Amino acid sequence: MPDVKIGKKVPNFKSSATGEQTLQLKELKGKNVVIYFYPKDNTPGCTQEGHDFRDNHAKFKRAKTIILGVSRDSVKTHENFKAKHKFPFELLSDPDEELCKLFDVIKMKNMYGKNVRGIERSTFLIDSKGYLREEWRKVKVKDHVEEVLAAARQYKPE
Repeated sequence: MPDVKIGKKVPNFKSSATGEQTLQLKELKGKNVVIYFYPKDNTPGCTQEGHDFRDNHAKFKRAKTIILGVSRDSVKTHENFKAKHKFPFELLSDPDEELCKLFDVIKMKNMYGKNVRGIERSTFLIDSKGYLREEWRKVKVKDHVEEVLAAARQYKPE
């Protein structure tokens, strides 16, 4: 059962991030926050999703929306992934799956005929006051970012 629900305040969380920083949700108040969970750095779908967010970053910025990517990879791996693909947003490292559990994105997946626990590609939109406004689960990468951007534009920070 996820701890986050649409229309409810998202509990504050703290996570190690790229740029040698620790980010907390409460520090981001006043802006919308898109948190997208992806399975693994440097894999085709995850790289494409990152590119799509990167290529639309200026539009999200105009919508006063911060983008954060999350996977279980280490900060070091994230730093390399971010630099290689020139992502203008931070990536959060969640090796202990605390954020993954908060947003209920760890699922059993079938990978090459084996059942494995992994991150189900999911995106969440938190408004400027800290309330969850939208969620997308079992995300297909194609056209996803445009849908998230359209939703972010609906929630204008005050």
